Amino acid sequence: MSFAVAISVILNAALRHLGLAMLLGGLLLGGLHAEWDFSQISRRAQALYGPLGAGQARIDAWQALLAEQKQGSELERLQVVNRFFNQQLRYVEDIDLWREVDYWATPIQSLIKGAGDCEDYAIAKYFSLRRMGIASDKLRITYVKALRQNRAHMVLTYYSSPDAMPLVLDSLMDAIKPASQRQDLLPVYAFNGEGLWLTGASGNRKVGDTKRLSRWQDLLKKMQAEGFTAEPVY
Repeated sequence: MSFAVAISVILNAALRHLGLAMLLGGLLLGGLHAEWDFSQISRRAQALYGPLGAGQARIDAWQALLAEQKQGSELERLQVVNRFFNQQLRYVEDIDLWREVDYWATPIQSLIKGAGDCEDYAIAKYFSLRRMGIASDKLRITYVKALRQNRAHMVLTYYSSPDAMPLVLDSLMDAIKPASQRQDLLPVYAFNGEGLWLTGASGNRKVGDTKRLSRWQDLLKKMQAEGFTAEPVY
């Protein structure tokens, strides 16, 4: 999609429907308090989407990754998750993969397809790192303009502390670099389970948290249908 069209759609939707925080927070924090039953998840995914084929092996590999890397340092977890999804998924535009202009897939859907576009990589990495115990206030899914490609793009950013220079997890490369070294990316806005931020010359500015964001509602409903747990925020 063109950058201008994408950003117009994104910001209009975001400012009208800032409802990801309560819903996303409930799913993510609830998931940290209850185990994910991958046997059930695979059964439900097959009932929802049909035979999993090679996707089952990718789902099994994701399950193993989550179990094996819980005790690593946060930087180690960032590295393995970024590398895992960059290797497991190939980049395919939504219109070609889902026959929709902008479709936000669950990690399971992306792994079944073995493909996704930039937001699908960022979503899968975010859920994985939250599941591995990294706090939501350290992670933001960030919309940027990719200056070299002159188009909208999505990455996952990690803040070791509130004022730290964020690290960028990008589907375009396995190397995780500080944002100061990614002059090819121009931030537009970012969100996590606690709110939404607009970026600018004066820094990040939080603009909302508990309204509704329709694509995230749809995403969370799909994940619940797949068997992922959703509980109240603690």
